[in-house]
Amino acid sequence: MPAMPTKVTHQHLLRAMDTLMEHAEGVEMALARQIRPLVDQDLAIVFYDLTTVRIHGEAAVYEDLRAFGMNKETGGIARQFVLGVVQTAEGLPLMHTVHPGNMAETKTLQSMLQTVLQRFPIQRIVLVADRGLLSLDNVAELTALAERGGRTLEFILAVPARRYTELIETFSHLSFDGDGLAEARFAGHRLIVTHDRERAMAQSQKRLARIAELEAMAEKMVVRLDNQDAGEVARGRRASDRGAYSRFARAVAEAELTRFIKADLNADRFSWTLNAEAIAQAELFDGKLALLTNVPDISPAEAVRRYKSLADIERGFRVLKSDIEIAPVHHRLPDRIRAHALICFLALVLYRVMRMRLRAMGHGASPRTALDLLARIQKHTTHIGPRTFTGISKTQPEQLELFDALSLAKPT
Repeated sequence: MPAMPTKVTHQHLLRAMDTLMEHAEGVEMALARQIRPLVDQDLAIVFYDLTTVRIHGEAAVYEDLRAFGMNKETGGIARQFVLGVVQTAEGLPLMHTVHPGNMAETKTLQSMLQTVLQRFPIQRIVLVADRGLLSLDNVAELTALAERGGRTLEFILAVPARRYTELIETFSHLSFDGDGLAEARFAGHRLIVTHDRERAMAQSQKRLARIAELEAMAEKMVVRLDNQDAGEVARGRRASDRGAYSRFARAVAEAELTRFIKADLNADRFSWTLNAEAIAQAELFDGKLALLTNVPDISPAEAVRRYKSLADIERGFRVLKSDIEIAPVHHRLPDRIRAHALICFLALVLYRVMRMRLRAMGHGASPRTALDLLARIQKHTTHIGPRTFTGISKTQPEQLELFDALSLAKPT
């Protein structure tokens, strides 16, 4: 910043964020130029995921990014913006996107891909993304977008649970190999399904136990109502069939089991039914992960491994929210929010480069541990009369090892 004063105030930092946004495209293109040599030009597997970032403030501004939506951190409704991150298979962040807090996940894919194709001359892209990003219309649009640039777009996308009802017939005829893998066709693409038997058993047992608890609750209600009809209830609040319906239906809804157990609201006396077919269908899907892909030369095991690598982006989001402290955000202007996201993204890039260098040198420290160790190095200034002495604290062997591992000059 030109003419930056010696003492920096909060207002100076805000002005610096405004200046950053004036040059944001140049900053991002310069970053892309540095990353390009690390990206395979012939084939690049890119991982894309989204998270929500909580934000303070109630007033509305023009083109506000702050909107109420389902927050992934709290599990409830919160005012937020949506942050998308694209990274390589090696865990290096390529770019980020910022969207209003109520934008549907599927609508963010096209703008993301356009930017990736523009900044990185990758000929063949394999996109790996989570359930919320799967839309077959989206896939067709993205494939056409890549083809217009003479490129190839392939994908490995998880099938969301809401689409599983379309797969009942397919799942019922799957034959899994010894590794719990099977393959079929769905919507014109390869459908790869992995089955974890232990997880399936645990999910089924948990569901049946919750259903049994609700049935026990209903049986108690029936006994109380029968005793009341027989004149055996002398004290307490008088029970009613309608009240039993209401309490039982609320308990079922809170347990999220309305597909499997229902109170019969049309019956004269309190009663309920179990949907055995729905329970059997749910057990059919237990412990299974379904992936949709158009990659012709990838094995089912490799497709599953690639998809599970998506968890590395989740770890990056945890770094953003813990070590980098991206949230909660107190800015209200859209460009300030974008500047905040860009600064945090640049910090994440540095964090991941540190991780890559440490791993390449076989060093066991995490970036967090390395930063904590290096933060202990202090600069001291001592004044004795008119004389001034400066120096640094004594560096320890483990600190010097980190400078070597990170290819950084040792402090002098």
